[in-house]
Amino acid sequence: MSSPATILVPREPSAPHSSAPARIADLEIKDAQLIFGAVWADLVADVGRENLRFPKEIILLGGAPGAGKGTNTDFIAKARGLTCGPIVISALLDTPEAKRLKDGGNMVGDREVIGLLLRRLLRPEYRDGVILDGFPRTKVQVECLKLLVDKMHALRREFYSTPLSIHFRQPTVHIMVLFVDEKTSVDRQLHRGLEVKAHNEGVRRTGVGELLEERTTDFDQGLAQRRYRVFKEQTWGALQELKEIFHYHFVNAQGAFDEVERNIKHELEYQSTLELDPRTVDRLRAIPVASEIIVHARQELVKRLDGYELEHPELFGRVAQFIEKKIMPIVLRHAISGVALVNTEDAALDDPLSLAMLIDVFSERGYHAAVDLHRIEVPEHFDVATGHIKCRLKKVYRVQVRFPGSEIRRG
Repeated sequence: MSSPATILVPREPSAPHSSAPARIADLEIKDAQLIFGAVWADLVADVGRENLRFPKEIILLGGAPGAGKGTNTDFIAKARGLTCGPIVISALLDTPEAKRLKDGGNMVGDREVIGLLLRRLLRPEYRDGVILDGFPRTKVQVECLKLLVDKMHALRREFYSTPLSIHFRQPTVHIMVLFVDEKTSVDRQLHRGLEVKAHNEGVRRTGVGELLEERTTDFDQGLAQRRYRVFKEQTWGALQELKEIFHYHFVNAQGAFDEVERNIKHELEYQSTLELDPRTVDRLRAIPVASEIIVHARQELVKRLDGYELEHPELFGRVAQFIEKKIMPIVLRHAISGVALVNTEDAALDDPLSLAMLIDVFSERGYHAAVDLHRIEVPEHFDVATGHIKCRLKKVYRVQVRFPGSEIRRG
């Protein structure tokens, strides 16, 4: 019988069993470094560092088989203001070898996944943001993702003070995990198989429509169960490792379609401070947020604000200070009505670009602002001899700020 001392031995650093998990983790990290290093070197050689322009926002859409990733992709894209289609990792891996692995419910090699993905991310349509459906799926892919984000930050620092800086913005990574239990997953996979089979039979019979992919795992309960368990053993753990690094959203996808949509919408409530350049956030920190900003044209708004800070920092600073010191005290006094009118002759608004900055700042903070310029001739001197009146031109900016006012019970 083992003594208590024997039981404690595996916990000692020198014991063989205690270092086994650490050695496995070290090997995975080294494999990731080797794989990513080789892929990155090829990429730099092919396109050049100045053309390594990756998406501003990357949404990693993961989930159990049958959780509804494909079904909810359009809704997630709309919620984030994305106009491009998703990158579906399984669709990238269309080699015969990859197809054999997928048909058996297994995973595809990490080197192939990383190489294809990085090149696809460089396409211009993904510059503002993209959804990655089915990535990462392994711990090696998780490490490669971390290395990619590190490279994106390094590129941003490298080109920060150059004319190309707007192409290397602060990257944002969201992880969206749709979760269902094993029974639901298997039932949905098999139900999908029946629907696809019926659809394809109709296409073959009538010649109308396009054939859909028939996944082997959707027609075999054992393979469907294996696919779910592979997800739980590999992908689930891999995604959990990113929880402490990136913005993480766990969504219960067990319910009906509209219920899942509500859950997703709740998780993806927009916070601009997660996406703006840190210097821009610091510049605007003293201006309070009135309410949630409307998602429409979100990427363009963020791009413009970061552009002001990068390309016109002095003017942007004057405008932000003008808003904070001159306008916000008046806005706060009108918090009940939700409407503030400000007349000003401040020279900070004389530059036409400053008016655009002012409107964009208020839009980002959740307000609606409009500015009118009124030119008024003010008499300055009267010549008694000639009767001539000399006037100066007075410019008055009329700023109207609207926002949700306070709801007060009356009566």
